[in-house]
Amino acid sequence: MMIAASLIAAPLTLPAADGGSRDKALLAARDAFSAGDRAKLARQAEKVRGHLLESYAVFWGLRLRLDRADPGELHEFLARNSGTLLADQLRREWLRLLGRNGQWELFRREHPALVKDDPEVACYALQERWLNRDESVPPALRRILKEQRALPEGCALLTEAMARSGDLTPRDLADRFRVLVRAGLIAEAKRLGELFPGGQLPRAHRIDRIVQAPAAYLEGAGAELDTAAGRELAIAALTRLAQNDPEAAVNRWRRPALRERFGSEERGYVWGVLAEQGARRHLPEALAWFGEAGAAPLSDEQLAWRARIALRQGDWREVKAAIERMEASVFNEPVWVYWLGRALCELGAPEEGKRLFGCIAQEHHFYGQLAAEELGIPLTIPPQAAPPTKEEIARVASLGGIKRALALYRLGLRSEATAEWVWAIRPMEDRQLLAAAELARRNGIWDRAINTADKTVSLHDFSMRYPAPYGKVLAEQARLRQIDEPWVLGLVRQESRFIVDARSSAGASGLMQLLPATARWVARKIGMKGYHASRVNQPRVNVALGAFYLRHVMGGLDGSPVLAAAAYNAGPGRARRWLDARPLEGAIYIETIPFAETRHYVKKVMANTVYYDALRGGEGRSLKSRLGMVKRGAAKSGAAEQPGYARDGDPAAQ
Repeated sequence: MMIAASLIAAPLTLPAADGGSRDKALLAARDAFSAGDRAKLARQAEKVRGHLLESYAVFWGLRLRLDRADPGELHEFLARNSGTLLADQLRREWLRLLGRNGQWELFRREHPALVKDDPEVACYALQERWLNRDESVPPALRRILKEQRALPEGCALLTEAMARSGDLTPRDLADRFRVLVRAGLIAEAKRLGELFPGGQLPRAHRIDRIVQAPAAYLEGAGAELDTAAGRELAIAALTRLAQNDPEAAVNRWRRPALRERFGSEERGYVWGVLAEQGARRHLPEALAWFGEAGAAPLSDEQLAWRARIALRQGDWREVKAAIERMEASVFNEPVWVYWLGRALCELGAPEEGKRLFGCIAQEHHFYGQLAAEELGIPLTIPPQAAPPTKEEIARVASLGGIKRALALYRLGLRSEATAEWVWAIRPMEDRQLLAAAELARRNGIWDRAINTADKTVSLHDFSMRYPAPYGKVLAEQARLRQIDEPWVLGLVRQESRFIVDARSSAGASGLMQLLPATARWVARKIGMKGYHASRVNQPRVNVALGAFYLRHVMGGLDGSPVLAAAAYNAGPGRARRWLDARPLEGAIYIETIPFAETRHYVKKVMANTVYYDALRGGEGRSLKSRLGMVKRGAAKSGAAEQPGYARDGDPAAQ
């Protein structure tokens, strides 16, 4: 990333890329590492000696020959770079290799020094403990098996070994199989089925049948339902069918000839699966389906959807019951603290509800703002801390990790730079964090300025948390397109953190994160002369295109900022489909968005808007009034569904 000189105020003595041969050699070394070219990397590493980032070239070289490196050489690098990001990354890669190779003595010695936890290394650590008959391993692995993700290699091997030894039961395996099917991890489910003999789980070729035609399998299941494996296969077929058409799955399940072949535990589980899928599609009947599950265990995700569909139906008693069944770690999340408080107030226990609101009302997030409003507490920006002194900034700038991060940013190595920055600020207290945020601001690294300032606990600078670089062009386009300026700022903060060349994994670019197809469509629509894809990161071009698109989206959604934010992230068609036949509170609409990314996104945009409005001396509208009520009539059927819309992920949110 190139840092504009005009953005740097009060210049400091900062590490800079030397702009010469050693910079070029370092970049060439990284290219060689990416290509796996050890010979080229070794040649370039010789040219990097003395560079601030020399340790990166050495690290890349060790990574490429880690399986052949002598432990003494690795220990030398770790000692020389003790406490750094690269030392922790190398140790993590080494521990993975040691675990794969079963070198447990060396693994035991190195593992305690690892700082940043790693799922694969954690699995090998479990494997090493199990080999030493540690009785805490089986319950720990069972917790991992409940997670809807593919297992790291170490846990996959441990699962197989513990199943063969009897430390995992057929019930444990069936539960894991169900998790994998619900998560759509069919390849993993097939591997699990092939690992274990004795009819414990369905075989891979049987699983293929239900993936291709779940309804047809259920129609002809017959005698297979007399076996445990056959019933698990039928449950998998019902799960797959429900993921595409919950009502069809329920109609199939209601047939006595099918349902009565299952035990009470299995029936409860199936109803939970069907109800969750129905709730995700906002089917009112899903609430009754959850009731059919009775006392069957439900996952926290299923309970969350039970609460969400109850919110849409206005059933506060059911909202309360679902939240109170959640695990404590989930129950205490602000989202459920707020909605439980709301439920208690609606059910005639306002004092208890207000007590819950008070638990989160001082927190600076979407539900913290809503809780404060329920208590009648107006939004107040925390007092601004004294600006960091030159000495404080200089001390932060002298830290090795910060020096390396800034040098990496100047070389355009953004992912490495961000990792260095995040590592460097981990142990910082508030004054140091404010100094680091100011250093990032002076160098135009807006995402680090925002995210670093966001981490303070007692001393705050909300002008740093909610800055407005490129404010003039954003204000001009907001006025031109008649869009609320604080809302636009809140959206851009969430989209790109004001990084002009931010790029998402889906290919969205610039301040307003426009996909190429969307940018082309808008450029044609407004008759932008000389538009080319190479111009999409220019702030004026990007904001002009993005603001027009926002206005276009809002025009099709009756000007609702909630619906427009959802549409900007997930597409206008989806934003309309998520409406209900009756008006919904904006907060309920947001909480019941099926996509977790979009749900998080809209909350952040709307919370950002309130802070930007307050910081810029706006009208002071509450968050709840901004959310308003959303209704189906707001979505005009004539709104065009142009090509492209959403991004998958927040490019600057680390």
